Amino acid sequence: MTTATLSLTELTAAATSAAKIAAAASDAERAGWLTAVADALDDNAAELVEIADSETSLGTTRLTGEVARTSGQLRLFARVITEGSYLEAIIDHADPSATPPRPDLRRILRPIGPVAVFSASNFPFAFSVAGGDTASALAVGCSVIVKAHSGHLRLSGRTAEIVAEALRGAGAPEGIFALVHGRDVGTALVQDPAIKAVGFTGSIPGGRALFDLATSRPDPIPFYGELGSLNPVVITAAALRARTGELAAGLAGSFTLGAGQFCTKPGLVFVPAGTQFAAEVAAASKDKPALGMLTSRIAEAYPDGLRSFASVDGVDVVSGSVDQDAAAHGAAPVVFSTTAAKVLERPEQLLEECFGPTTILIEYADRDQLSAALAKVPGSLTATLHAQPGEDIAGLVEQLSGLAGRVLFEGWPTGVAVNWAQQHGGPYPATTSLFTSVGATAVRRFQRPVAYQDASEDVLHPALREGNPLGIPRRVDGELRLP
Repeated sequence: MTTATLSLTELTAAATSAAKIAAAASDAERAGWLTAVADALDDNAAELVEIADSETSLGTTRLTGEVARTSGQLRLFARVITEGSYLEAIIDHADPSATPPRPDLRRILRPIGPVAVFSASNFPFAFSVAGGDTASALAVGCSVIVKAHSGHLRLSGRTAEIVAEALRGAGAPEGIFALVHGRDVGTALVQDPAIKAVGFTGSIPGGRALFDLATSRPDPIPFYGELGSLNPVVITAAALRARTGELAAGLAGSFTLGAGQFCTKPGLVFVPAGTQFAAEVAAASKDKPALGMLTSRIAEAYPDGLRSFASVDGVDVVSGSVDQDAAAHGAAPVVFSTTAAKVLERPEQLLEECFGPTTILIEYADRDQLSAALAKVPGSLTATLHAQPGEDIAGLVEQLSGLAGRVLFEGWPTGVAVNWAQQHGGPYPATTSLFTSVGATAVRRFQRPVAYQDASEDVLHPALREGNPLGIPRRVDGELRLP
């Protein structure tokens, strides 16, 4: 199911054949495949963590937890497909008396076909070879070809071996999963006519280049890219008065977590003008250690981003040093401070993502100025609001809802639960679509709706048959019916 001896054309041909078999398999069969992969990852966790730590410097504690998250989300998708509502089965019976007469229509979501997945650098398990994109695509009956990330090639290869062996042992068809390497191969993969959708987590330039390739094909395909995110935080004056120390400590822990290499790192923090919050955050951050970064390329880019912020007149460094060698000594935390007026003046420079342990405190004079500055913030995965009970925050909540896919209250965004309600996606450039890459509804990316009109029972998917043999939730003649 994964071999370096096959050409890309041979791999995509095998994936096409496997996708037909996977689409015809029952939900219980595919759930068995996912569970087998989850068990295999858990059984080999110690070996995988050792390899991952040698390539990413993320530490065994973090990586051990990430393996558990990865196997856990595989099991979640097994539950999702056996529960059945993911199919969105709808039946509208014929009504000859209607004007005009209505035929019998039955609609369901079907797998889209072979999917290309691009691994992320910052989550070598959860957003990588056996990560959420792979799991959600396999769950609904798609085959998957993963392009390994250059930052953890050895780990990718070993993980792929484990995944392929588990799938084979569980009875999945040959060709349902494969791993490829190299930028040129990745580009060719997006353009291969056999590929019907792409999942990507990475940089804005890289993601945008692949997005443009996917949409400029003779047959354009969906490109589900998670790109850049600033994840703004808004703190009201009342919240700051009530819990300054708590907020400063929470922010310091969040923006430095994992050397600031989380896609949900709070990169912008809007605070009322005229407070001592910057000093509080500086104090809370001063003992946070410098940490190794994922790749030398990321480490070299971090100081460049710091210098870009510091070069803007009106931006102050309140903690840490801009002049650092992150590649040699690890990335050290840096806290900046500026004003909402300066953000309105220089959004093209201050509203750029800097991947690493840094954040910008932005002082606002009043709600109007805050609203104006927020309007300049590009789409994000998260937006966070810290306020006190009884405050009028309805307008802020509405604005934050418009720029992010997940709005948090009294918390911090570095942490993404893998469950039914999660939304991990937001307006561009956070993502290139409206869907989530985490949680139960991530499967929706790799399905397309098909309606069957006046079809005989024997040709219908079991989910659309009259007696509901699968026992799943369905909407029948406009009414939601539970099993």
